[in-house]
Amino acid sequence: MKKWLVRIGLGVFALLAIAIISFVIYAQFDNGPSAVLTENVDLSAIDRDEEGLIFQPESPNGKGIILYQGAKVKKEAYAYLGQSLSEKGFVVSIPQLPLNFGILGSRKADAVIEEYPEVEEWFLGGHSLGGVAASFYAEDSSSKLTGLYFLGAYPAGDFSASDLPMLSIYGELDGLSTVEDIEESRKLFPDDSVLVEIEGGNHAQFGLYGEQKGDDAAEITPIEQQDQVVEILTQWIKEN
Repeated sequence: MKKWLVRIGLGVFALLAIAIISFVIYAQFDNGPSAVLTENVDLSAIDRDEEGLIFQPESPNGKGIILYQGAKVKKEAYAYLGQSLSEKGFVVSIPQLPLNFGILGSRKADAVIEEYPEVEEWFLGGHSLGGVAASFYAEDSSSKLTGLYFLGAYPAGDFSASDLPMLSIYGELDGLSTVEDIEESRKLFPDDSVLVEIEGGNHAQFGLYGEQKGDDAAEITPIEQQDQVVEILTQWIKEN
């Protein structure tokens, strides 16, 4: 009997080990920066800190933005957003998340906030699964945040009773976080939340890493979509 229990235990352990190894291997195949990004951003000139990419403004406005990447998307794919937002006066951090999965590093914002004490207000958000990870953090640490935002994403939990300002930016042609999904998630947001649809935008163009399986074709260029994100996010932050 003991031999059978040992064999079963070894079998379960082997299956678990295979699953973990398979996940790690799968996670190594990431979506990197697209040609559109490299044409618009000098990646070699981007500053890096202990957490990941950091964009320091020439004229700081005392506010910071933390952006969690989408699942399996390299942080550099959001460098255009980071650079553009820093030109508006924000300190912008795009942290390196474990295996490029936001849900494995939802607490990463703590280290960023600690590293830049001169920033008076922090706005945390993310793209796709990165937005879900940001909502995990906000559930326990909303006192450290001034606002929570989502790019083609929505919260994992119910924030309807929260007083934390929240913003959702979504694409009309998003094939992954569809308009229907966003509308269904509206009940998870506080009543005074701001939801903005980008006409002609899709899911992948919230980052600059090329096309994504399951997404619909956009009717605007990636840079046009990113520029709209910058303007919407900037205006929302000014109002909060």
